[in-house]
Amino acid sequence: MSPSGAYFASHLRHELCVRNRAYASAHNLAHVESYGSMPVIVYHPDDDGRHGNFLDETYTAIMGNPEWRRRLDKIHVQGRTSLPENDRRWKELDSCTSSDALLMNVFCLPGVIADLRVLSLLAVDQGAEAQFGFKARVPLQSGLFDRTEVDLRLGDLLIEAKLTESDFQAKDAEVVRGYRDFEEVFDARALPLAAGKFLSYQLIRNVLAAHDNACSFCVLLDQRRPDLLEQWYAVMCCVRIAGLRLRCKVLTWQELSEALPPRLQEFLDCKYGIAPPGSPAAPICDESDARSFGL
Repeated sequence: MSPSGAYFASHLRHELCVRNRAYASAHNLAHVESYGSMPVIVYHPDDDGRHGNFLDETYTAIMGNPEWRRRLDKIHVQGRTSLPENDRRWKELDSCTSSDALLMNVFCLPGVIADLRVLSLLAVDQGAEAQFGFKARVPLQSGLFDRTEVDLRLGDLLIEAKLTESDFQAKDAEVVRGYRDFEEVFDARALPLAAGKFLSYQLIRNVLAAHDNACSFCVLLDQRRPDLLEQWYAVMCCVRIAGLRLRCKVLTWQELSEALPPRLQEFLDCKYGIAPPGSPAAPICDESDARSFGL
């Protein structure tokens, strides 16, 4: 990760932690703070059937859909070492910095994936179903398949969601070259490469998944992460196939928020600092905390 990438990721993570500390306190939501110099706010379900990391209507919809509900079971890999003991294992989507939780907050709210404004923005047909953690088959030269997990499949659109993640990961070049269609899809000589590893491996893999599944591909990221945007363009410009390159796109959470229902807009603004383009984000309730992190 570049120094600038580390800065943008760290600054956004700090802002989300400060916002969520104030948000959890103001709404009396069940939560804990992780250990460390910059505590992350981690929520857990309460006795009233609420979960502070989700809008109430969204959480109700998730719990009523067995496929969506299973997504909540992803274990927090640092839960045992970085969080207080709990009578349930901490889950990845409990964290205020989880991009998967943000993705579900948006697309599981009843009515969102039927809204023509949202569908038009994403270029998705009516009647599309939301499949989280979609297992896309990407063919290997060996004749086998890599079961690539895509954050969301919405109709014929594959979505990779990012928030505070540091980058799109790197992978040994020989492993990446093992994908059957790699040389056909990409100009490998132009792809970012360092220390024998292709950078932005997740993007390369997902573009290959879109190619093999006849889908479009969208990277959904925060406008406060220009480093991720730069990494995406570095990969997208290396796509050889013109039709596939046209099916690759990028969208910010801020641009998407403009098409969302007002109650969801307010939630995203207050909890994540995500506001429509041209609109200032909501101020953080605890101004002393905000000042301490230069926000």
